[in-house]
Amino acid sequence: MLATGAAVTTALAQVDREKIYQWINELSSPETRENALLELSKKRESVPDLAPMLWHSCGTIAALLQEIVNIYPSINPPTLTAHQSNRVCNALALLQCVKSAFLAAHIPLFLYPFLHTVSKTRPFEYLRLTSLGVIGALVKTDEQEVINFLLTTEIIPLCLRIMESGSELSKTVATFILQKILLDDTGLAYICQTYERFSHVAMILGKMVLQLSKEPSARLLKHVVRCYLRLSDNSRAREALRQCLPDQLKDTTFAQVLKDDTTTKRWLAQLVKNLQEGQVTDPRGIPLPPQ
Repeated sequence: MLATGAAVTTALAQVDREKIYQWINELSSPETRENALLELSKKRESVPDLAPMLWHSCGTIAALLQEIVNIYPSINPPTLTAHQSNRVCNALALLQCVKSAFLAAHIPLFLYPFLHTVSKTRPFEYLRLTSLGVIGALVKTDEQEVINFLLTTEIIPLCLRIMESGSELSKTVATFILQKILLDDTGLAYICQTYERFSHVAMILGKMVLQLSKEPSARLLKHVVRCYLRLSDNSRAREALRQCLPDQLKDTTFAQVLKDDTTTKRWLAQLVKNLQEGQVTDPRGIPLPPQ
């Protein structure tokens, strides 16, 4: 009986696999592509070797890129429909699984026009969020080549703009991407290399803290605090942060939001400690400028 059950499971798996092959083939044809995109994007978590199958099958990556490029005319003027947005997001979901040679082919650059959009409609918001998700999945790998690649592109200003004016979810993913760049030594050095880069990052983080004091989000605040803490690891940034760290991070503004979040509370305490260390004070406890 057990053997029969195993045989049935194997047969079902084979049928499922045949469907995957069929859908991958159907991506090459504009007539059958939409349904294939939908079905494959649903299966991407359950088929562990889907990425190499997509990458090595003839014409598949070109078809996925065609789906992305086809949306460009709907960006400006902003006429993107929910149907168009869903379809291109299915293509982005499949590209997200394909990490091998992804950077060498400069595929993330095809997503940047979507991150440039500012329309607040749901189709555009969904498209921005999915595009950020692809970049977020890349930085999650903690691979040096990912950071090196992103630093040669405009990802930091794009993320900063979304951090300033996007939806809460988009802001959270964009801040996570910035955090991962900062946590890399090369990324931290890049952002702190010039006053202009550092001040732009510090200004946006400061605006976010002010906004969060009015509309709290524990998840978003966690990423903002981690960005500040990492910046304080750089000596020049630390000096500047002593002057420009928002008061809301020094007082009890976020005490209620963080009451159950021990990690962020620890980061915040470490940040304040980092900024206090090495400061010279006069007998009245007033900080003196460094010699």
